[in-house]
Amino acid sequence: MLRKWDDLPDFMKIPEVRTYWETLNGKRGQLLLKRIFDLLVSLILLVILAIPMAVIAAMIKADSEGPVFYRQERVTTYGKHFHIHKFRTMVDNADKIGTAVTIDGDSRITRIGAKLRHLRLDELPQVMDVISGDMSFVGTRPEAVKYTKRYKPEYYATLLMPAGITSEASIRYKDEDKLLNEAIDVDRIYVERVLPEKMKWNLESISRFCFFRDILTMFHTVAAVMGKDYK
Repeated sequence: MLRKWDDLPDFMKIPEVRTYWETLNGKRGQLLLKRIFDLLVSLILLVILAIPMAVIAAMIKADSEGPVFYRQERVTTYGKHFHIHKFRTMVDNADKIGTAVTIDGDSRITRIGAKLRHLRLDELPQVMDVISGDMSFVGTRPEAVKYTKRYKPEYYATLLMPAGITSEASIRYKDEDKLLNEAIDVDRIYVERVLPEKMKWNLESISRFCFFRDILTMFHTVAAVMGKDYK
């Protein structure tokens, strides 16, 4: 649940974050409803998806060497570091031979990985992160640690809530890899151009937070995966 202002980490107790905190502070009931929804639905999905996830795991192991899961360190509520659960879609140790973001046609992506990414099936294991409370179904996508170190002060407001599996920003930037495809310095372009645009959506979602808007975002996500363009 949302912490009291005085209990926030010092780096978040700044004027740029205060407005967003006050908005969420007035919606504690909806935040509780959001957490109850996340916990119940993720537990149900974990049971339903157990067999399909086992099949996907077997396909990944048969397709390339390496672990089934990709556990990169990410950042969530109040700056907490956690290791996200995702099906591995790249060659083993991909983060050591390239950037933390992916470009279109990235040679590190495996054959099965490309299909999983297209349908966003690589994110199914994140229901375990939702159960633990590190993530929510809807919220700002968790960034790699190196990118949060370059946040502008206002961006810290996104850490008032758990990171999300999906968001309005991630829907509109679902083809982010194509946007970065021609960049010479992928990390710089991501931080200077892509991240600020995504943060506009993320911050707006916080300022207009409503549990039922989250539900709408989940429907938008399904439609986007099926091909609908929300740009």
